[in-house]
Amino acid sequence: MTKDKIKAVSLKLFTEYGYDGTTLSEIAKIVGIQKPSIYNHFKSKEDLYLCLFESILEEHIYKINQLIKEIHELAPKEKLKSILLDTCKYYKHDENKSAFLKRAMIFPPKHLKHILNEKFLSSESSFSSILHAIFLEGIEKKEIRSGNIENLIMSYLCLIDGIFIEFSYYGPEKMESRIQNIWDNFWFGVGE
Repeated sequence: MTKDKIKAVSLKLFTEYGYDGTTLSEIAKIVGIQKPSIYNHFKSKEDLYLCLFESILEEHIYKINQLIKEIHELAPKEKLKSILLDTCKYYKHDENKSAFLKRAMIFPPKHLKHILNEKFLSSESSFSSILHAIFLEGIEKKEIRSGNIENLIMSYLCLIDGIFIEFSYYGPEKMESRIQNIWDNFWFGVGE
């Protein structure tokens, strides 16, 4: 229970003040424990930060895998759209996690940049495997234009990354109307 509370408070503080602007003392104070108690759960501030980053990435991949089980009978176009919409829903409803990821990826702590990048690329690799199967199915069923699957995956990931950033600019309410238009334009480029 304390570990979860430490993670929740840390997520909020790291999101708001960044890695350098957050101290373990401040986290402990808000949690209602002494600073040394944090070390019962995490080796260091760095360990805590990386744990949060990794758990958010793992949670997203887990949710995508669960979604795939639910939508396995849909056509490839609908699978890709469902993943996109589910990811957008995640950005909208888990704003702290989404903001934490944005901050970690765009303004990473310099000494953790390489590690964060490795963890992100590993997570992206898992996501890409899921997408590869969907694009391959779409090409085989003649629903998706034949082409280099890695390029299609790259375009889809850029689509998601763009929406991820646009949520910061436009907010969830304005993004709802934009997402359909973004999807329609993407599909126009890849669909048969």
